[in-house]
Amino acid sequence: MRNFVLPTLLSLLVILLPHAGAAQTLAGCTATDLTDPPRIAYQCPGGLVIEAEAAAALGIVTAAPDGRPTDVEVSSDAVLIEVEPGGGPFQIRTPHAIAAVRGTEYAVDVEGGKTAVFVAEGEVSVSRPDGSDTVVLGPGFGVDVTPGEPLVVREWGAQRVTSLLNRFGR
Repeated sequence: MRNFVLPTLLSLLVILLPHAGAAQTLAGCTATDLTDPPRIAYQCPGGLVIEAEAAAALGIVTAAPDGRPTDVEVSSDAVLIEVEPGGGPFQIRTPHAIAAVRGTEYAVDVEGGKTAVFVAEGEVSVSRPDGSDTVVLGPGFGVDVTPGEPLVVREWGAQRVTSLLNRFGR
């Protein structure tokens, strides 16, 4: 057992650089304002929940026939994703990486000129935005995706994981 706690649903955390924008509405999803810290929870078809920091900039790239987002682009601030097991394919696109669910709990942190991806349970496929240099991460491991540098898989410490989840009151 690791020294961190994540929800029982599949989770993804995306953290991007701060900006002055505001969270968008997501077509087909119901929005609920949350506090401490301020964020918006989007309840989407198929059991998908997306929590976005109040100023997050995100949008649906593609959706399933039932309206459930399958491909979401996040360009700033943080987003926490909870996907029910068996809910179907889902991925997050950032300026530096694509993080695709493979039945797991994972976090994506985008800061400065890089995107970092961490896996708590299961597996996550991580690649560059063009789909090249794919690595598959297992539990407790992460990778920093920096333009022009190789993808090196490393074990993450509990403090790094905890600091990501604290932005969502966890």
